[in-house]
Parts: sequence; structure tokens; C-alpha cells
Amino acid sequence: MRVYHKAYVYLTCGSELLVFSEPDYPEVGLQVPGGTLDPGESYLQAARREFCEETGLSLDIALESFADQDRILENVPDCLDGLHRRRHFHGRIPEKPAAEWEHFESSPSASGPPIRFRLFWIDLFADGPPSETRFFEGFGVQLETLRSRMEGQNNGRH
Repeated sequence: MRVYHKAYVYLTCGSELLVFSEPDYPEVGLQVPGGTLDPGESYLQAARREFCEETGLSLDIALESFADQDRILENVPDCLDGLHRRRHFHGRIPEKPAAEWEHFESSPSASGPPIRFRLFWIDLFADGPPSETRFFEGFGVQLETLRSRMEGQNNGRH
């Protein structure tokens, strides 16, 4: 089985998390910015590069690894078949660059034409927070860990 090393950014502003959907493929579900490491690239370098490619924004903040995840994907449309070894990073910003925007991923890892993303924020602590089932292929599994981490940071703990 082929192994793909992946890096993702869970960017928060206050209690909100930056996510995106694919308007042309609504069945895909919510995702967080990130993707496949290039040869010779670290997980952190890939997280920053992929974040920029998928959002149009650059990150000049600290990113901290908070979870690792192995996920086997097989026969998922527009995804590479194999083991996806994911490292999840958390970053915090003091204010949002926009409430929502669209951006095109010009170099998808599974090749093909550019993909349109609609980026927006969801409140992780609102009544009825988003279910992990609304997220694509396991990205929501990290939400509870992220919430606990954010509560700890807000209370002065890491």
C-alpha cells in the first residue's frame, strides 16, 4: 500500500475554525487546508505551503502539531488511494482576514483542473457544534481534541 504524508492546518480565531467546502462538489463535506508533502519537505513546511495554496493566505504565526492520524483511503473520488499519514497543526490568529471567500486550488494532488473552494468559519463551541460526520474523510475526528486544546490555552495551560 502506498503511503502519503499529509499536513493540515486547523486555524482558529477566537472560538471559530477556518474550514472550506467545494461548491462544485457539495457531497465532499467540510475540510481544513492542507495536503501532501513534497519530496524533502517537512510536515511543517508542507502545512504552510498547502495552507497558502488552498486559501490564498500566508501564515506568519506559530503552528503547533496537536494530533497525528493514519487514514486508509480507497476508491474515494479525486483522492490518492493508500495510507494517508496525517499530521494536524493548530494556529491561532487575532482577527479574521474575511468572513468568507472563494479561492481556487490550482495544483490538486490527484491532478486535474483547479478546484473551487469556499472558505468560511464555524464556531466550535456554539450550541450544536458541527458534527464530525459533516467533515470529509476523518477531518472532524480532531475536533474534540482541538476544543480541549483551545479550552486549555484559554485557561492559561498548553
